[in-house]
Amino acid sequence: MSGLLRKPFGTRGEVHRITPQDAGWRHVGFSLHHLRAGDRAAGATGGNEVILVMVEGKARLHTAGQDWGELGDRMDVFEKTPPHCLYLPNGQDWQAEATTDCVIAVCSAPGKGGHQARRIGPDGITLTERGKGTNTRHINNIAMEDQDYADSLLVTEVFTPAGHWSSYPSHRHDEDDFPRITYLEETYYHRLNPENGFGIQRVYTDDGSLDEVMAVRDGDVVLVPRGHHPCGAPYGFEMYYLNVMAGPRRNWRFVPAPEVEWIIERDKG
Repeated sequence: MSGLLRKPFGTRGEVHRITPQDAGWRHVGFSLHHLRAGDRAAGATGGNEVILVMVEGKARLHTAGQDWGELGDRMDVFEKTPPHCLYLPNGQDWQAEATTDCVIAVCSAPGKGGHQARRIGPDGITLTERGKGTNTRHINNIAMEDQDYADSLLVTEVFTPAGHWSSYPSHRHDEDDFPRITYLEETYYHRLNPENGFGIQRVYTDDGSLDEVMAVRDGDVVLVPRGHHPCGAPYGFEMYYLNVMAGPRRNWRFVPAPEVEWIIERDKG
């Protein structure tokens, strides 16, 4: 199995834990908790900032003595409604108590103390369409560049209809040469509908030194350390993914793959 493809290591409690050390990079961390009603999860941000995303279900969240109440109202991610999220700066503890069965994503990157704890969404998050034809997909931007919510983190949700492509035309963000391109590590947390389906993701560089094609299942995580990273949803299976990106600067600038530049130019018209 590819070292970029990470399968869940359990079905209850923490089921994913990806650290920069484990991934072989410097910025992005990602973990995921599957909780049943009454279960608890906890963590500490340490030197990182964190965005907790209520992927599904509801939980009460507490941080540093503050009760944020019950967050979440989306019981199935494919409802496509805006998620409830919580931003935490570095040096914070957090606790979650599930009030229903729920899935909580923990997105992390180095924090600089530049932002205060705050709720993100559902207000202010609007499902928007991107792309044309079978490249059409729908986006819930949680904390992207135009939203000054974080020091390092860029987080978004993408819904790809059955038979469509996403993160396409192929592009990369693996050099620190702003404003032409920025270096951003990235994780993809995938879900499929129906859940017994599969999707395809390719991670490749122009010189071919990295070229891996992976069949992703419901609940898998894919690491993108460099290169282009398109994914496709086969006919009959809808795809969701939660993206986490971070790097030396909080800007998303990319360069397309040479073979798809003509598609970008054509679709500008």
